[in-house]
Amino acid sequence: MTAPDPSLWAILAVMGPLVAGLLALEGRPWIIRLALALGSGCALAAAGGLWAGVSELGVIRHTLGGWGQPLGIEVRADGVAVVLLAMTAVVGGAISLYATSYFGDLSHLEARHSPAGRAARYFAPLWLFLWAALNGIYLAGDLFNLYVMLEVLGLAAAAVVTLAVTSKATVAGMRYLMVSLVGSVFFLLGVALLYVAYGTLSLEGLAAANPSGPLPAVALGAMTVGLAAKTALFPFHAWLPPAHAAAPAPGSALLSALVVKGSFLILVRLWAEVYGGGSQAGLLVLGVMGAGAIVWGSLLALRQKSLKRLIAYSTVAQLGYLFVMFPLLFPEGGLPGGGDWNADAWAGGIYHALSHGVAKAAMFLAAGSMTYAVAEDALASISGIAHRLPMTFFAFGLAGLSLAGIPPSGGFVAKWLLLRSAVATGGWHWAVLLALGGLLTLAYVLMVLRYAVEQTETPATFRPVPRRMEWAAMGLALASVLLGIQATGILVLLEVR
Repeated sequence: MTAPDPSLWAILAVMGPLVAGLLALEGRPWIIRLALALGSGCALAAAGGLWAGVSELGVIRHTLGGWGQPLGIEVRADGVAVVLLAMTAVVGGAISLYATSYFGDLSHLEARHSPAGRAARYFAPLWLFLWAALNGIYLAGDLFNLYVMLEVLGLAAAAVVTLAVTSKATVAGMRYLMVSLVGSVFFLLGVALLYVAYGTLSLEGLAAANPSGPLPAVALGAMTVGLAAKTALFPFHAWLPPAHAAAPAPGSALLSALVVKGSFLILVRLWAEVYGGGSQAGLLVLGVMGAGAIVWGSLLALRQKSLKRLIAYSTVAQLGYLFVMFPLLFPEGGLPGGGDWNADAWAGGIYHALSHGVAKAAMFLAAGSMTYAVAEDALASISGIAHRLPMTFFAFGLAGLSLAGIPPSGGFVAKWLLLRSAVATGGWHWAVLLALGGLLTLAYVLMVLRYAVEQTETPATFRPVPRRMEWAAMGLALASVLLGIQATGILVLLEVR
């Protein structure tokens, strides 16, 4: 029997969640649950199939609709795409499981027409469309598909923010949408300039053309500004904390853990793969912006009185590590012993994207369970909740320690690789920054844990948290530790590019 074409897994990764999202639009509770299960199953199967295919065959390519060169419209699965697909599938499955309990029972018609009912009805299709777009970004080998998927991602994400049906959520969602659209304009401008200059949209074709000169530089600058705004890189971060804090808990988890990874990956592909490092000045600017994000986001997290806003500012800080990777990838003066780029910096940056995705989703889901129980978001309101929700408390603590880089977590592996690359290239200032960021992360995580342990007041209301919600957060927290224990296979796969 002939083995299936491995590129079919790439098509399933996008079409599976997309078809499931269309099914979820029907709106009946059992169909919504079926759609979430179908989307999760397709994504997990596709990630597993591509993992096996890329491990055996190397990079997998598939031309779409016969649009080969010079346009180069194609699907391309390499090591980075596969590990991000797998991370998104695991996190997405947990978020889907969590959402089925978080939004409650919609079996009564009147519940479906309430604000909470509308949020429950439309979360599933929006989340599944977002999932399809995110997988499309991971697998796109050309600027055309990247732009289309980026637009779908931004529209769906902004809509998720407004599902809370409050004035704050609506304002935050509209602000998110405006930033997303402006970022898309800058990105599209860069795409148009590159097509004018080289007549191709293929990432590999552009890399072979070795873009240089004023026009490609302007294109890279425009795309970087647009994508940095979408990623909420400091100082373009102001829209992120209100948006992520205003969304329902499963929405906050997918926004902070997953959505920002799409625009980040495009930046990585442009700077590292297409432009071969670009300019030293540009790399340094990205690194400095990342440093600002680590310090500023952490300090603001320490000042928050709202649990979800604290975690949202933590996202701003943790995104900074992703951009510290850029100057470490192509250090000034070159690498000791030669080489195209710093392998430790590459592995550390991508591994941080993986570990952050899993740990941040666990934190937001755990926080959502706490606020679900006490019906409030203030840190003071979770006083003593560790004694009533020990599993949720433990999940939040495990995920927080991973973000801080405490061994044996995935966060430790990522930060260790970044530290090693900084020391090896003489970037001691980056090493000090990474260590300081870890201490600041530990400080605000311990602050939340202290509130949860100390019984200073008894909550006025407390409703039991469904076990599925607790297990979803706990499963991701354990996965964040497993990423540190089973890192070797993932690091090997990241070398396939």
